[in-house]
Amino acid sequence: MAEWADLVAFVRHEYRVVKDEPDEIRIRLSYGDDDYEERAQTVVIAREIFDRREDWVQIATPFARIDEVDLATVLTEIGNTIVVGGLVIMGEHLVLRHSLPLVNLDINEFTDPLELVAGSAELLEQQFTGRDDY
Repeated sequence: MAEWADLVAFVRHEYRVVKDEPDEIRIRLSYGDDDYEERAQTVVIAREIFDRREDWVQIATPFARIDEVDLATVLTEIGNTIVVGGLVIMGEHLVLRHSLPLVNLDINEFTDPLELVAGSAELLEQQFTGRDDY
């Protein structure tokens, strides 16, 4: 898979799409089963052009507002537990995100980070806010 259109087609087929635009697609991943309260995480998958020549895909998902948490505590937790992605502030939100080059991208090189970023953000959201807003 080396083209944005191929990745979008895969995402449309495999995930629940909640928003679809030319350079961005949003999906909703659900967590839990019959024995536990179900939670969900919205993930933004966006096409980025690096250096005006290379296509990249960015996986991003918010998990808290910056005014709701202690940033040092969140950063410490991420430093101790998260193996993929990085924490950024986007507007008023804390967002876990990860970026990958599209050229020669194998599907597992996309799905594994996608699941790790979304699952990690879901756990961080639950730990630091106790809610399921995102």
